[in-house]
Amino acid sequence: MLDLANVQASIEIANGLPNACYIDPKIYQHEQNTLFRDSWVAVGFGKDIPEPGWVKPTDFAGLPLLLVRNQDGNINVFQNVCRHRGMLLVDTAKQLRGPITCPYHAWAYDLDGTLRKTPHVGGTDIHTHDSIKHCDYPLNTVRAHLWHDIIFVNISGTAPEFNDYAENLIDRWGEFEQPIYHGGPDSSFGFKLNCNWKLAVENYCESYHLPFVHPALNSYSRLEDHYNIIDTPNYAGQGTMVYVPQISSDGRQFPNFDGLSAKWDTGAEYVALFPNVLLGVHRDHYFAIILTPDGPEKTIEQIELYYTTPRATTAEFADMRATNSEMWRTVFSEDIQVVEGMHKGRYATAYDGGKFSAVMDGPTHHFHKWVAQVLCDH
Repeated sequence: MLDLANVQASIEIANGLPNACYIDPKIYQHEQNTLFRDSWVAVGFGKDIPEPGWVKPTDFAGLPLLLVRNQDGNINVFQNVCRHRGMLLVDTAKQLRGPITCPYHAWAYDLDGTLRKTPHVGGTDIHTHDSIKHCDYPLNTVRAHLWHDIIFVNISGTAPEFNDYAENLIDRWGEFEQPIYHGGPDSSFGFKLNCNWKLAVENYCESYHLPFVHPALNSYSRLEDHYNIIDTPNYAGQGTMVYVPQISSDGRQFPNFDGLSAKWDTGAEYVALFPNVLLGVHRDHYFAIILTPDGPEKTIEQIELYYTTPRATTAEFADMRATNSEMWRTVFSEDIQVVEGMHKGRYATAYDGGKFSAVMDGPTHHFHKWVAQVLCDH
């Protein structure tokens, strides 16, 4: 039994999460069954199912899921399994021209999950049977919500409404509740990390490492230009007061979001919404990162960059989007050796979770407390 009481102590005396929380398969499975199923977790992006009929399979917390764009343009999420014999329904992303049809016995479901066809279920050329009422066997729906093009799900169905769960962050960034537009293929990239997912979160939360890991970034956005964000229980991060938008050699700039307050003239913020979403807001672009755990020691990191107007996604700004993507790709890749090095360090038996800087490590300690609380609650 893990003793996590000291993790939840004040930062001056707390230790971080013990090694087992990063490398023990039993703890990882406990997280899958509780932390990830009971919270709102990110499982995909709306841009990947762009039009009605698009479906995309994915797995999260050991559960096969199917992301669906229905005929009204809304997003549904189902367990990706036929109600007949448990066959996976879809194995690759595609746009369907008809219903979701099981490849085994061709039971078919509409894009809202209703069972529509049961071929030969009553015998040859008899497609109905009194024991099978279609209304009783829809696809198993998973509670879902779309926010800033991120598809969130609550697998257990027990979390508060998403707008309540994320209320404080939604309020903090209320000025950014505006349409966003994905930058295209070069605005989408990712990494496979040889580390536990939590290390990617806690590294992202803090700016303490900037001078040592991101020297180019730190040359214009210095450590002293940053501040910690630890206002509410389920998110944490850091902000900068010296964000400088990109200007091309011929003087072009990306269009800004409409109606922003003066804070965002030179401000930007980077926040982890627990458990598995990393977000960045700037006056001229936005990014989102989904962390998908792949066992206790591997994490898939998917990064998507968005802009403020359709114009910013046209050929007029193609060179600037490419430059922006390369800049962020470089910054995020610089973190890989750090998170992977920390993971290897979790095999040091004398390591006790570490000591926090009471001034610099507030966001990371905030995240550790959240994890410890959720695990203790179960």
